[in-house]
Amino acid sequence: MSAEDLEQYESELELQLYKEYKAVVEIFTYAVETERRFYLCNGVDLKVRTEGGDVYYEVSMADAWVWDMYRPARFVKSAKVLTFRDVSIEEIDHSDLNVPRP
Repeated sequence: MSAEDLEQYESELELQLYKEYKAVVEIFTYAVETERRFYLCNGVDLKVRTEGGDVYYEVSMADAWVWDMYRPARFVKSAKVLTFRDVSIEEIDHSDLNVPRP
């Protein structure tokens, strides 16, 4: 597989992922972003944890969809993320939702 073939394959995967996102975003309540992933979910709980002087975040999500083009199954019943980095949690306002068309 050439570098050009790989780039085309990844571009197609990303376009498929974007189309899937547009199809499912309306069924979720929250958008959660960590340093590694983006999630859509219907339940989210953020806890700040401290251990040995370190502070980290524990994010638990229910009924989630994971933005990851290499994952064969993006829908998960529950997900838990531990991170030392920032976490963004936003409630999706479906009345203002206008996903641009490619």
